[in-house]
Amino acid sequence: MKKIFLLLTVFSMVFTSCDPLEDITENIEANQASIVGDVAFEMSDDDYDALELSYGSFDSEDDAKALIPELLSGKYPVWGKQSSAAVTYKLYNKKNDEKSLIVYTAQDSDYTDSGLSYTTISSDSQMSQLLDYLYPTPEDRVLVSLTYAKYDSGIVSTVKDGFIYSNGAWEKSTGITEDEYASMGESRAQFSNEDEALVKIPVFLKNKLAYEAPEYNDIYGVMYNLYVTDTEDIDGDEDVSERTEYSYVVFYIYDGVNWVEYNNTINQTIQFGHDGETWVPDNTIKYTLVRNADYAYMASQLTGDEYATLIGNLADYGDFDYNWTDNQIVEALTIFMDYLDPSAEDGQKYVLTYVVYDNGEGNYEKNFIREGGVWVINTDLE
Repeated sequence: MKKIFLLLTVFSMVFTSCDPLEDITENIEANQASIVGDVAFEMSDDDYDALELSYGSFDSEDDAKALIPELLSGKYPVWGKQSSAAVTYKLYNKKNDEKSLIVYTAQDSDYTDSGLSYTTISSDSQMSQLLDYLYPTPEDRVLVSLTYAKYDSGIVSTVKDGFIYSNGAWEKSTGITEDEYASMGESRAQFSNEDEALVKIPVFLKNKLAYEAPEYNDIYGVMYNLYVTDTEDIDGDEDVSERTEYSYVVFYIYDGVNWVEYNNTINQTIQFGHDGETWVPDNTIKYTLVRNADYAYMASQLTGDEYATLIGNLADYGDFDYNWTDNQIVEALTIFMDYLDPSAEDGQKYVLTYVVYDNGEGNYEKNFIREGGVWVINTDLE
């Protein structure tokens, strides 16, 4: 009889526990969904494979925005609202090299016949006008190695640059002068071979552009010369066995420190935020107020009798104490936002983390967004 009673008790526990177990599961899922995380990473080969991008890059920023949320959901399945992820990815951005070559020196009549007022070039638009006149129907990816008169800051000089016709427009690649070749140890205005060129040009660019403050991901085209067989008969003598000077173009990209050979992809970063349901592109910046400097700044800007007894504590201790109302804290933080990012565009979002002392210190957050040129509380996240 005792065994039967025990079995009935066990079955009773099983059946009566079904609903509580479901409740527990729902509570666990709810807690998981509310987990907030922040991460920044560069996509790996495995990440591209997970998105079935075997070539290891995106074709456009729109593609990245559409596909990366799927990757984030797989990587961080339990992260929820207000989580953030800054993802660096490769964007395919092909720069075409030369397919054929034209070598030409502009004559005085070329400038005037093309409609230019002077026999010099002083802007990109003037150069396009001259090239369009000289080559009205250019082949795609033709490289024109052009010697011309350049006017810059009151000085006229003879220079030679490269211009590739690509996607319906002329793209300039800067040539190397005789003096610059000499500075690289060359006795003539050319390199001995391609390998030597690819070793020396990055060093040349670092020195040449050192004072122009290049920015990360800047791309720079360089035209260089080699002494090779005239397979294209560029001199027009119908002899393709002789050797002559050929021009080539190579592209380099600035990685923040050095110029490295460009492989047709650039690194881009998109920040995503979790809206409670999925990952979406988001420009939210998270900032934690610095003690005591940021609090001291707010104290120095707050005026009026209502703050007279509050700002001393704010500056000295680097926190808001229990005497502050929420409206007063919002006003102080709004003043700080104008100081932190005064030139932000409309739509820029911030999450500020600040300290409140009330029988102990605690971290709190306020969400701001720029609207109409002013900072306001982002009510969508409050």
